[in-house]
Amino acid sequence: MSVKLDFTLDSMPKWVTWVAQDANGKWWGYEIEPLIHDNGWYENESGRYILLNTSASSPTWKINIIKIK
Repeated sequence: MSVKLDFTLDSMPKWVTWVAQDANGKWWGYEIEPLIHDNGWYENESGRYILLNTSASSPTWKINIIKIK
């Protein structure tokens, strides 16, 4: 199953290597592979992260993660 993004990857910082969606619909970009928690993803105090977009909450958020580089 492929992840469908409702935004373009062109507009994010060059250091973003992972993109993931939290249960509340927020899409985050991460410098290193994020770790999962109850309702989303986190960077575990390593690397940078940035909010990329907010869309509707998603019941499939746990599979909405992609490595882009």
